Amino acid sequence: MTSPEDKRPQRADFARSEETIRRQRERLAPSAQLRKLPDAAKLARRRTMLRWAKWVLPATALLLLATIAVWPEVDRLLSANQTTIKELAKVKIESGNLIGATYRGVDEHNRPFMITADSAHQVNDNRMDLIRPKADLLTQGGSWLWVESEKGVYMQHAQILDLTGEVTLYRDDGLMMHSPVADIDVKRGIIASDSWVRAEGPFGSLDAKGYLLAQHEGIAQFRGPGQLILNDDRHSDSAPKGKAS
Repeated sequence: MTSPEDKRPQRADFARSEETIRRQRERLAPSAQLRKLPDAAKLARRRTMLRWAKWVLPATALLLLATIAVWPEVDRLLSANQTTIKELAKVKIESGNLIGATYRGVDEHNRPFMITADSAHQVNDNRMDLIRPKADLLTQGGSWLWVESEKGVYMQHAQILDLTGEVTLYRDDGLMMHSPVADIDVKRGIIASDSWVRAEGPFGSLDAKGYLLAQHEGIAQFRGPGQLILNDDRHSDSAPKGKAS
């Protein structure tokens, strides 16, 4: 009985000719070629790159440091712009009217003021008709003043605001005044009315036929005949009455 043919690898399977061995050794042998020296042109290019690197790298580092230093200011400006964009996003234009109008400026004493309205209609380059106008003013002494009404007309060039219909004035010292009309010279800080007025505050109450308030000069004038009722904490009965002229 004969054994089956042996399928295992044999030494003869890996046999190579001398020519094959020589070619393989030549490929594996280290190259005998010497490294070529750079010519003058290559050396000049390398020197130029080194000179540029000496200036560019420090300049880049300084630019990065400057960016880090000014970034807080840039971030503040971006935040301010985002706030402005949000305010502008609230403004809508419908049928030629500006909804949610806001006007900011400064008076002749460089005091800021702000006029807002539920809606505004631009009649021309000077006149603007307002619905539910509100004026926020600062006086020379730092007092805060708020005036609102049903309707108004703002003359932009002269900075005059004419208010009509349930005019209400409130000052941060507790003074509140009601009148049907009032004219505000925003630039000079003067509020006046030729119609009746009722004023109430810590002093008491006052009814008059007109008034003038010069905010920056601290002047308040009321036109008579009128009636003044002063608060008197010393007595529990009614306060004394007087006439305003």
